[in-house]
Amino acid sequence: MKIFNNIKLKVGIVALVLAFGFVSCESELDKQPVTELTEGQAFADPEAYTEFLARVYAGIAVSGQEGPAGNPDIQGIDEGFSNYLRQFWKHQELNTDEAIIAWNDGTIHDLHNHVWTPSNEFIRAMYDRIYFQIGIANQFLRETTDEKLDGRGVDGALKAEIQIFRAEARFMRALSYWHAIDFYGNIPFVTEEDAVGNFFPEQKSREFVFDWLISELNEIEPSMVGARQNEYGRADQATVWMLLAKLYLNADVYINESKASEAMANITKVINAGYTLHDTYTELFLADNDVNGSQNEIIFPIRFDGINTTGYGGTTFLTHAPVGGKMNAADFGINGGWGGIRTTKNFVFQFGDLDTDALNEAIGPESKWGLVGSSTPNEWSGPDMVMHESATDQYAIYANLVAGEIKFRFDNDWGLNLGDNGADGTLEEGGANIAIANDGAYYITLDRTNNTYTITETGDGRANFFTEDQTLEIEDPFNFSNGYAVEKFKNVDVNGNQGSDGSGDFVDVDFPMFRLADAYLMYAEAFLRGGGGSASEAAVYINMLRERAYGSSAGNIDATDLTLEFILDERSRELHWEGHRRTDLVRFNQFTENGVWPWKGGIMEGKTTEKWRDVYPIPSADIIANPGLEQNEGY
Repeated sequence: MKIFNNIKLKVGIVALVLAFGFVSCESELDKQPVTELTEGQAFADPEAYTEFLARVYAGIAVSGQEGPAGNPDIQGIDEGFSNYLRQFWKHQELNTDEAIIAWNDGTIHDLHNHVWTPSNEFIRAMYDRIYFQIGIANQFLRETTDEKLDGRGVDGALKAEIQIFRAEARFMRALSYWHAIDFYGNIPFVTEEDAVGNFFPEQKSREFVFDWLISELNEIEPSMVGARQNEYGRADQATVWMLLAKLYLNADVYINESKASEAMANITKVINAGYTLHDTYTELFLADNDVNGSQNEIIFPIRFDGINTTGYGGTTFLTHAPVGGKMNAADFGINGGWGGIRTTKNFVFQFGDLDTDALNEAIGPESKWGLVGSSTPNEWSGPDMVMHESATDQYAIYANLVAGEIKFRFDNDWGLNLGDNGADGTLEEGGANIAIANDGAYYITLDRTNNTYTITETGDGRANFFTEDQTLEIEDPFNFSNGYAVEKFKNVDVNGNQGSDGSGDFVDVDFPMFRLADAYLMYAEAFLRGGGGSASEAAVYINMLRERAYGSSAGNIDATDLTLEFILDERSRELHWEGHRRTDLVRFNQFTENGVWPWKGGIMEGKTTEKWRDVYPIPSADIIANPGLEQNEGY
């Protein structure tokens, strides 16, 4: 059965599955569904099982029982804000150097300022959303036991397929329990084995839930469809391996014990599963990333559709919210920007100038030809940037330039200079200045046999910043023009065509929760943390990412360049705005005590914050409602 053909669910099963109405101040986390349908009526149609599982998957993408809003899954916060993926992204990105928001909704700035409290409504919304998701997965598992299926006369192929559905639902529950221990540490714990009704869930330690997750994932792995054999968007064995690798790589944080070798074993399975890097980085985040080749790199997407999964979270948020100022909304396939999220200079500085010395030496000996102009460090006065001779009358240079103009000049003397009249690629003596449109790294060639030249941008293509009328410094966090904008998610296909929603409101971009590039970076990190593997193979994987980013080998590294500091920075460059940064910074001990970026701590220059903020607080409402819960240290 095609699960994602059932993403718009039928009313009957929606009534059974969705009426959990999770409110965290009540005493139980797992709610009895309220429905006028009997269980027998709801499951009379075999498609009901497919639809139920579709809703378990859709719980990450949608915010309620009707799109785009009007019947929310959780209460106490604007429905658009309450979306699982939108909240997950904010809790992983807004409190880091990668993102800051201009809006002034409630306590949203407390996240970036690192001053959140247990009463923060966004922290509570994330917590509630996680447990709503766990709740519907638990209910699916209760409704698909052998006893229940036998009682309804379900057998044969359908029963066998439902066993696969159960494994996928357990994976989705495990994904949310991972988010729970990562965000909140010691957490309330409920499975399908617990009775439905009014009870106080027992708080379990991070260590307990970590061990349960490892056992759970290993138990379901044989029941999952083989890697890359399931319907796109559904979990398979590779998603299980990836989540196991994530847990093991973070084991130092969760259980104070290194599990790098276990992480490496699962990472290697993922790498050997047949996924391939997509040729073009930017296409990974387009409206057709389910069919444009990106699907061969994406291991587990959260699926979105501009017609069938309407809402104001997910990639609709990630496409609209970063657009504002001089940015053209049509370029992003949307009807307007929301002028919200930008980035800090610390992230911008991750993309430093290209180290050109070794690259230029490899071209050949220095020549008397060079570059002069406003784009060069010495501007028009010289001395010129020296080109290198690659062959007779052939010259080249790797150069870090700024937006402006250049000319070719011989021996630092205006007696012989070359420009381009008509900008046609052919040079004339004393010709017109040549425009350099953007700041960045370039590879420039000069052919004196026919007076032609080439100019190719060769910097890190992942540095997708919009800078026109945007300041690098953030003097006012509430002003969208303060901070560079990030152009990453776009609701257009590879040909520039808008996504399926002609209004431009809602987008088709799938969110890559797990992808192969992450596995390559995890391999290198696990190696550096003593998990096995080899430095040479780690460098090969990193260089595959960097060659895609630079469009050449200009950014390649040697195995000797591999350090944990480099890996942390490279993860930010490759995976920025994909919901990894907070977890990465915590694992590298750079989130609170050691890391500093603009407006962290509520001051412009930033400051370190308390170590106990490595986890969020249990929301006050649950602490009050459940006498068995103990608040996290510091809160």
